[in-house]
Amino acid sequence: MCNILNFLHLKRNQNLEIMKNFILIVVSLLFTVSIYAKLENQPIYVEVTGKGKPVLLIPGFTVPGDIWKPLVKELEKKYECHVVTLAGFGGKDAIEFPWLPKVNESLKNYILQNDLQNATLIGHSLGGTVATWLAADSELKLGQIILIDALPASGALMMPDFNPDNLIYESPYNDQQLAMSDADFEQFAGNMSKGMSNQELAQEKIKDWMLAADRETYVYGYTDYIKLDLREDLKKIEIPVTIIAASEPYGKEMVTQTYENQYKNLKDYTFMIAENSAHFVMLDQPEWFLEQIQIILASQG
Repeated sequence: MCNILNFLHLKRNQNLEIMKNFILIVVSLLFTVSIYAKLENQPIYVEVTGKGKPVLLIPGFTVPGDIWKPLVKELEKKYECHVVTLAGFGGKDAIEFPWLPKVNESLKNYILQNDLQNATLIGHSLGGTVATWLAADSELKLGQIILIDALPASGALMMPDFNPDNLIYESPYNDQQLAMSDADFEQFAGNMSKGMSNQELAQEKIKDWMLAADRETYVYGYTDYIKLDLREDLKKIEIPVTIIAASEPYGKEMVTQTYENQYKNLKDYTFMIAENSAHFVMLDQPEWFLEQIQIILASQG
């Protein structure tokens, strides 16, 4: 009888040990999957509508692809529209850093995998800078790029002694922005948005996009952005380029001079200024903007 009891006790302990090991394995697997999922979040999200020649639309910093909706509503009647939203913005999950190089490579891979030869790239602000980076890669065989208030080296415009190597994630400015309370950041976003559009409703929308952005992506992603200097890469671009610049707040003369300086390595391009418009041209001058985009697309067949 004693032997039977000892056997049952031993068997029970063995079962408990097996169950404990099984639970540890399951927990470990779940943890690993969770970490892997975070590391493998997509750098870009693309929504495709319409049929025809491909048009890839890349929004600016913190801005979701929804900004292109009024334009896409018209373009999708004749074109296949690929609307991009970047990781960390518009409610999309954040990714590991460095952020912008992953975004750039993902867009390149997307174009190649979907065989978007002769595609038109339309990019606003950061999106235009990314479009410029893509256009310098002859492997992609793009058709043309349309840049809206976008520069190849924004950091060089902001800093007289610009040196990309000096721009790092761990900086007092970045630390300060990460440490901001929600209330302080909301005030900061509100002030920033006022200079980006002439329309009050648009300013609120821009502020909301900034507030919805993942804070680390906002801070470190912006560092990636202003580090990027494509002025030498402009020499590699062989496709048509149209640049639409906003007249406000600096005026036509200064805007023209800035763009001439930044794009002097580009062999040829068409340049136009959106009158009475701040940075978000598509929000300040929507009818004019739509008309110009349709004319540019039609001119390329």
